[in-house]
Amino acid sequence: QVQLVESGGGLVQPGGSLRLSCAASGSIFSIGFMGWYRQAPGKQRELVATITSGGGTNYDDSVKGRFTISRDNVRKAAYLQMNSLKPEDTAVYYCNALITTRTIERSYWGQGTQVTVSS
Repeated sequence: QVQLVESGGGLVQPGGSLRLSCAASGSIFSIGFMGWYRQAPGKQRELVATITSGGGTNYDDSVKGRFTISRDNVRKAAYLQMNSLKPEDTAVYYCNALITTRTIERSYWGQGTQVTVSS
């Protein structure tokens, strides 16, 4: 059974930093695309950043220059370094990955980790 587990969320003051981690486990053959999404109260889930298996990255304009996505293919993990955090970054952050097992390739989601930016 494949699982994605996020960690690293919490409460931080405006201007502060957090580093989110996403760890994949289970009978995984390979991991392709990985991404971070977020959902604020009353809003739809939105894309934050993505990274391909080769390391190509893409960011939403609202986080460019402040957030950095990375991955460790050996550890089957992805990370989101968040700097210069703003109150509007407050949301539940979700990890998403396209994972291939012996029998199927499909998208998996983590359970989410809360990030709150407030003084």
